[in-house]
Amino acid sequence: MGKYLEMIRIRFLMMLAYRTNYYSGILIYSINIGAYYFLWQAIYGGKQDIEGLSVLQMTTYIAVAWMARAFYFNNIDREIAQEIKEGKVAVELIRPYSYLGMKTMQGLGEGIFRLLFFSIPGMVIVSLIFRLHVAFDPSVWSWFGISIVLSFIINTQINLLTGMTTFFLFNNDGLIRAKRVVIDLFSGLLLPISFFPMWAQTVMKYLPFQGISYVPSMIFTEGFKGNEMIQAILLQLAWTVILLIPIGVLWKLAKKQMIIQGG
Repeated sequence: MGKYLEMIRIRFLMMLAYRTNYYSGILIYSINIGAYYFLWQAIYGGKQDIEGLSVLQMTTYIAVAWMARAFYFNNIDREIAQEIKEGKVAVELIRPYSYLGMKTMQGLGEGIFRLLFFSIPGMVIVSLIFRLHVAFDPSVWSWFGISIVLSFIINTQINLLTGMTTFFLFNNDGLIRAKRVVIDLFSGLLLPISFFPMWAQTVMKYLPFQGISYVPSMIFTEGFKGNEMIQAILLQLAWTVILLIPIGVLWKLAKKQMIIQGG
Protein backbone atom coordinates (compact mmCIF):
# COMPACT_ATOMS: atom_id res chain seq x y z
CA MET A 1 0.00 0.00 0.00
CA GLY A 2 2.97 2.28 0.66
CA LYS A 3 3.86 2.51 -3.02
CA TYR A 4 0.33 3.58 -3.95
CA LEU A 5 0.37 6.31 -1.28
CA GLU A 6 3.66 7.47 -2.75
CA MET A 7 2.01 7.73 -6.18
CA ILE A 8 -0.66 9.97 -4.67
CA ARG A 9 2.03 12.17 -3.13
CA ILE A 10 4.07 12.40 -6.33
CA ARG A 11 1.06 13.35 -8.46
CA PHE A 12 0.03 15.93 -5.85
CA LEU A 13 3.49 17.50 -5.97
CA MET A 14 3.47 17.48 -9.77
CA MET A 15 0.17 19.36 -9.76
CA LEU A 16 1.53 21.74 -7.12
CA ALA A 17 4.31 22.77 -9.49
CA TYR A 18 1.69 24.14 -11.91
CA ARG A 19 -0.80 25.48 -9.36
CA THR A 20 -1.01 28.91 -11.07
CA ASN A 21 -3.13 27.28 -13.78
CA TYR A 22 -5.72 26.38 -11.16
CA TYR A 23 -5.89 29.87 -9.73
CA SER A 24 -6.92 31.10 -13.16
CA GLY A 25 -9.27 28.12 -13.38
CA ILE A 26 -11.12 29.33 -10.27
CA LEU A 27 -11.85 32.60 -12.06
CA ILE A 28 -13.04 30.80 -15.18
CA TYR A 29 -15.31 28.47 -13.19
CA SER A 30 -16.69 31.46 -11.24
CA ILE A 31 -17.58 33.22 -14.49
CA ASN A 32 -19.15 30.01 -15.76
CA ILE A 33 -21.25 29.64 -12.60
CA GLY A 34 -22.24 33.30 -12.86
CA ALA A 35 -23.51 32.77 -16.40
CA TYR A 36 -25.62 29.81 -15.23
CA TYR A 37 -26.83 31.84 -12.25
CA PHE A 38 -28.32 34.60 -14.42
CA LEU A 39 -29.64 32.04 -16.90
CA TRP A 40 -31.58 30.15 -14.22
CA GLN A 41 -32.74 33.39 -12.65
CA ALA A 42 -34.36 34.20 -15.99
CA ILE A 43 -35.78 30.69 -16.42
CA TYR A 44 -37.35 30.69 -12.96
CA GLY A 45 -38.76 34.19 -13.30
CA GLY A 46 -41.27 34.54 -10.47
CA LYS A 47 -41.66 30.81 -9.87
CA GLN A 48 -40.98 29.49 -6.38
CA ASP A 49 -39.54 26.19 -7.60
CA ILE A 50 -39.18 23.92 -10.62
CA GLU A 51 -39.14 20.13 -10.23
CA GLY A 52 -38.80 20.52 -6.47
CA LEU A 53 -35.76 22.82 -6.58
CA SER A 54 -36.01 26.48 -5.57
CA VAL A 55 -33.96 29.07 -7.44
CA LEU A 56 -31.60 29.22 -4.44
CA GLN A 57 -31.14 25.44 -4.48
CA MET A 58 -30.63 25.54 -8.24
CA THR A 59 -27.88 28.14 -7.91
CA THR A 60 -26.21 26.04 -5.22
CA TYR A 61 -26.62 22.91 -7.35
CA ILE A 62 -24.76 24.52 -10.26
CA ALA A 63 -21.96 25.84 -8.03
CA VAL A 64 -21.48 22.52 -6.22
CA ALA A 65 -21.69 20.48 -9.43
CA TRP A 66 -18.92 22.48 -11.13
CA MET A 67 -16.67 22.66 -8.10
CA ALA A 68 -17.15 18.94 -7.40
CA ARG A 69 -16.17 18.28 -11.00
CA ALA A 70 -12.75 19.71 -10.19
CA PHE A 71 -12.29 16.89 -7.67
CA TYR A 72 -13.57 13.88 -9.61
CA PHE A 73 -12.28 14.97 -13.03
CA ASN A 74 -9.03 13.45 -14.31
CA ASN A 75 -7.32 12.62 -17.58
CA ILE A 76 -6.15 9.09 -16.87
CA ASP A 77 -7.99 7.82 -19.95
CA ARG A 78 -5.83 10.06 -22.14
CA GLU A 79 -2.72 9.10 -20.15
CA ILE A 80 -3.41 5.39 -20.66
CA ALA A 81 -4.02 5.93 -24.38
CA GLN A 82 -0.79 7.91 -24.72
CA GLU A 83 1.28 5.32 -22.85
CA ILE A 84 -0.11 2.56 -25.08
CA LYS A 85 0.70 4.53 -28.23
CA GLU A 86 4.23 5.32 -27.04
CA GLY A 87 4.92 1.80 -25.80
CA LYS A 88 5.46 2.89 -22.18
CA VAL A 89 2.72 0.57 -20.98
CA ALA A 90 4.97 -2.45 -21.64
CA VAL A 91 7.42 -1.20 -19.02
CA GLU A 92 4.62 -0.36 -16.57
CA LEU A 93 3.19 -3.86 -16.79
CA ILE A 94 6.39 -5.51 -15.56
CA ARG A 95 6.69 -3.26 -12.53
CA PRO A 96 5.67 -4.61 -9.09
CA TYR A 97 2.28 -2.92 -8.86
CA SER A 98 -1.11 -2.95 -10.50
CA TYR A 99 -1.11 -0.69 -13.55
CA LEU A 100 -4.78 0.20 -13.14
CA GLY A 101 -4.29 0.70 -9.41
CA MET A 102 -1.38 3.02 -10.10
CA LYS A 103 -3.47 5.10 -12.51
CA THR A 104 -6.30 5.30 -9.99
CA MET A 105 -3.95 6.58 -7.29
CA GLN A 106 -2.50 9.15 -9.67
CA GLY A 107 -6.03 10.36 -10.38
CA LEU A 108 -6.69 10.53 -6.63
CA GLY A 109 -3.57 12.61 -6.07
CA GLU A 110 -4.73 15.01 -8.75
CA GLY A 111 -8.22 15.08 -7.24
CA ILE A 112 -6.93 15.90 -3.76
CA PHE A 113 -4.88 18.75 -5.19
CA ARG A 114 -7.88 20.13 -7.08
CA LEU A 115 -10.04 19.82 -3.96
CA LEU A 116 -7.62 21.82 -1.80
CA PHE A 117 -6.50 24.44 -4.33
CA PHE A 118 -9.53 24.68 -6.61
CA SER A 119 -12.83 23.41 -5.21
CA ILE A 120 -12.66 24.78 -1.65
CA PRO A 121 -11.25 28.23 -2.58
CA GLY A 122 -13.63 28.37 -5.54
CA MET A 123 -16.69 27.67 -3.38
CA VAL A 124 -15.61 30.36 -0.90
CA ILE A 125 -15.25 32.93 -3.70
CA VAL A 126 -18.54 31.94 -5.36
CA SER A 127 -20.41 32.06 -2.03
CA LEU A 128 -19.20 35.65 -1.55
CA ILE A 129 -20.54 36.66 -4.96
CA PHE A 130 -23.77 34.66 -5.18
CA ARG A 131 -26.27 33.65 -2.55
CA LEU A 132 -26.03 29.89 -1.96
CA HIS A 133 -27.97 27.38 0.11
CA VAL A 134 -25.39 25.94 2.52
CA ALA A 135 -26.56 23.25 4.95
CA PHE A 136 -25.37 23.46 8.55
CA ASP A 137 -26.40 19.90 9.38
CA PRO A 138 -23.20 17.85 9.91
CA SER A 139 -24.95 14.72 8.60
CA VAL A 140 -25.53 16.40 5.22
CA TRP A 141 -21.82 17.19 4.95
CA SER A 142 -20.94 13.62 5.97
CA TRP A 143 -23.19 12.07 3.35
CA PHE A 144 -21.98 14.55 0.76
CA GLY A 145 -18.37 13.58 1.55
CA ILE A 146 -19.17 9.89 1.06
CA SER A 147 -21.06 10.63 -2.14
CA ILE A 148 -18.29 12.75 -3.69
CA VAL A 149 -15.73 10.01 -3.02
CA LEU A 150 -18.01 7.48 -4.75
CA SER A 151 -18.47 9.89 -7.66
CA PHE A 152 -14.68 10.04 -8.05
CA ILE A 153 -14.51 6.23 -8.10
CA ILE A 154 -17.27 5.89 -10.71
CA ASN A 155 -15.78 8.55 -12.97
CA THR A 156 -12.31 7.01 -12.65
CA GLN A 157 -13.64 3.54 -13.46
CA ILE A 158 -15.29 4.89 -16.62
CA ASN A 159 -12.01 6.59 -17.53
CA LEU A 160 -10.13 3.30 -17.03
CA LEU A 161 -12.57 1.52 -19.35
CA THR A 162 -12.26 4.28 -21.96
CA GLY A 163 -8.47 4.29 -21.77
CA MET A 164 -8.25 0.50 -22.12
CA THR A 165 -10.15 0.61 -25.42
CA THR A 166 -6.91 1.92 -26.93
CA PHE A 167 -5.60 -1.67 -26.79
CA PHE A 168 -8.28 -2.56 -29.34
CA LEU A 169 -8.92 0.68 -31.27
CA PHE A 170 -5.29 1.94 -31.29
CA ASN A 171 -6.62 5.50 -31.54
CA ASN A 172 -9.60 6.36 -29.38
CA ASP A 173 -9.34 10.16 -29.25
CA GLY A 174 -12.85 10.50 -30.64
CA LEU A 175 -14.25 8.08 -28.07
CA ILE A 176 -12.57 9.98 -25.23
CA ARG A 177 -14.05 13.28 -26.41
CA ALA A 178 -17.49 11.68 -26.82
CA LYS A 179 -17.26 10.15 -23.35
CA ARG A 180 -16.57 13.55 -21.82
CA VAL A 181 -19.61 15.09 -23.52
CA VAL A 182 -21.83 12.18 -22.44
CA ILE A 183 -20.68 12.43 -18.82
CA ASP A 184 -21.18 16.21 -18.67
CA LEU A 185 -24.70 15.85 -20.06
CA PHE A 186 -26.00 12.65 -18.46
CA SER A 187 -24.28 13.08 -15.07
CA GLY A 188 -26.45 16.08 -14.28
CA LEU A 189 -23.61 18.60 -14.51
CA LEU A 190 -25.28 20.80 -17.12
CA LEU A 191 -28.89 20.03 -16.17
CA PRO A 192 -30.33 18.15 -13.16
CA ILE A 193 -31.63 14.70 -14.07
CA SER A 194 -35.07 15.61 -12.68
CA PHE A 195 -35.39 18.23 -15.45
CA PHE A 196 -35.15 15.62 -18.22
CA PRO A 197 -38.29 14.03 -19.77
CA MET A 198 -39.63 11.04 -17.83
CA TRP A 199 -38.54 8.53 -20.49
CA ALA A 200 -34.99 9.91 -20.32
CA GLN A 201 -34.99 9.74 -16.52
CA THR A 202 -36.09 6.10 -16.74
CA VAL A 203 -33.19 5.29 -19.07
CA MET A 204 -30.68 7.15 -16.89
CA LYS A 205 -31.67 5.09 -13.86
CA TYR A 206 -29.92 2.16 -15.54
CA LEU A 207 -26.74 4.13 -16.27
CA PRO A 208 -23.90 5.03 -13.87
CA PHE A 209 -23.57 8.66 -14.93
CA GLN A 210 -26.00 10.21 -12.43
CA GLY A 211 -23.77 8.90 -9.63
CA ILE A 212 -21.00 11.24 -10.79
CA SER A 213 -22.52 14.71 -10.40
CA TYR A 214 -26.27 14.60 -9.82
CA VAL A 215 -26.31 12.59 -6.58
CA PRO A 216 -23.66 14.57 -4.62
CA SER A 217 -25.07 17.89 -5.81
CA MET A 218 -28.62 16.95 -4.80
CA ILE A 219 -27.39 15.79 -1.38
CA PHE A 220 -25.54 19.06 -0.77
CA THR A 221 -28.57 21.19 -1.76
CA GLU A 222 -30.82 18.93 0.34
CA GLY A 223 -32.78 18.02 -2.77
CA PHE A 224 -32.36 14.44 -1.49
CA LYS A 225 -33.32 13.75 2.11
CA GLY A 226 -33.81 10.71 4.32
CA ASN A 227 -34.41 7.42 2.49
CA GLU A 228 -34.04 9.07 -0.90
CA MET A 229 -30.51 10.14 0.01
CA ILE A 230 -29.60 6.70 1.33
CA GLN A 231 -30.96 5.02 -1.81
CA ALA A 232 -28.95 7.41 -4.02
CA ILE A 233 -25.71 6.58 -2.19
CA LEU A 234 -26.48 2.87 -2.32
CA LEU A 235 -26.95 3.26 -6.08
CA GLN A 236 -23.52 4.88 -6.31
CA LEU A 237 -22.01 2.09 -4.24
CA ALA A 238 -23.66 -0.53 -6.46
CA TRP A 239 -22.14 1.02 -9.58
CA THR A 240 -18.65 1.08 -8.05
CA VAL A 241 -18.98 -2.70 -7.67
CA ILE A 242 -20.71 -3.38 -11.01
CA LEU A 243 -18.09 -1.47 -13.01
CA LEU A 244 -15.34 -3.70 -11.60
CA ILE A 245 -16.67 -6.54 -13.77
CA PRO A 246 -16.15 -4.96 -17.22
CA ILE A 247 -12.85 -3.47 -16.03
CA GLY A 248 -11.56 -6.92 -15.02
CA VAL A 249 -12.78 -8.60 -18.22
CA LEU A 250 -11.47 -5.88 -20.55
CA TRP A 251 -8.11 -5.78 -18.78
CA LYS A 252 -7.59 -9.53 -19.22
CA LEU A 253 -8.49 -9.33 -22.91
CA ALA A 254 -6.28 -6.25 -23.40
CA LYS A 255 -3.16 -7.91 -21.98
CA LYS A 256 -3.63 -10.96 -24.21
CA GLN A 257 -3.59 -9.00 -27.45
CA MET A 258 -1.43 -6.03 -26.53
CA ILE A 259 0.25 -4.39 -29.51
CA ILE A 260 2.80 -1.70 -28.73
CA GLN A 261 2.64 1.08 -31.32
CA GLY A 262 5.49 3.19 -30.03
CA GLY A 263 8.39 0.77 -29.89
